[in-house]
Amino acid sequence: MRLGLNSPLVTAFPGQCSPWEADAGIEEFTAIAEAADRAGYDHLTCSEHVAVPAEIAAQRGGTYWDPLVTLSWVAARTAQIRLATQILVIGYHHPLEIAKRYGTLDMVSGGRVVLGLGVGSLEQEFNLLGADFPQRGKVANDALDALRGALGKREVSHHGPFFDYDDLVVEPHAVQQRVPLWLGGHTPVSLRRALKYGDGWVPFGLPHDKLREMLDGVEVPEDFELVLGAGRPMRPLEDRDQARRALTRTKEAGATIANVHLAADSAAHYIEQLEALAAIAKEI
Repeated sequence: MRLGLNSPLVTAFPGQCSPWEADAGIEEFTAIAEAADRAGYDHLTCSEHVAVPAEIAAQRGGTYWDPLVTLSWVAARTAQIRLATQILVIGYHHPLEIAKRYGTLDMVSGGRVVLGLGVGSLEQEFNLLGADFPQRGKVANDALDALRGALGKREVSHHGPFFDYDDLVVEPHAVQQRVPLWLGGHTPVSLRRALKYGDGWVPFGLPHDKLREMLDGVEVPEDFELVLGAGRPMRPLEDRDQARRALTRTKEAGATIANVHLAADSAAHYIEQLEALAAIAKEI
């Protein structure tokens, strides 16, 4: 079972972060990223929000490290682990912004970028950034077309309803010929969008039985990544059987990669937890 690490510290979701994270910083996060790299984790994540209204932060959290800065730092301190935006809100950016910035990251990291992308749902943030909230789905579809035509290429053109340009040079660009695009969401529409435009689906907020039901209703290509959450934060050192059950259920739901949250009492304890979980995953 391949594992993706829902990174601690850089995103603080209420109910999923541990108390030690409040006083930790870049040194602790770097040690965790290096340990996940050594342990063979497929990827680690960093999500995007620019500014969250205070009343909404109580539900969604208010801590979101900038993914480009964070993943660039991690790229310099690791060798193999992939660097996944989970998620980048498509409507906040011109597609060539994403192609240039994350294409550069792909180059300097040796081809380790995964672009986890989402349509977005926080209207106040769209308005703050001058982005189009009512048409965000249509904008996202056009941007995804543009991204697929730009990533990994020096000369790009695109003619769509929202983005239109011709004979532009984007240099440097991604070194992967096909940068993986994973689409987030929790609706049948998000799954259809992922199948049409992407290389994987990263759903959230859905129980495994619902996920299995949604997946059974569509034809999924053999090489398509299903990156499914493994549930509540795990403590494999203290409860090996619970961790094994959680990973097994996630695999049975259709996951090609299990995205995991870990609970711990300190950064050092967190590293021990991720090492223990990696050993369990090898048996599944």
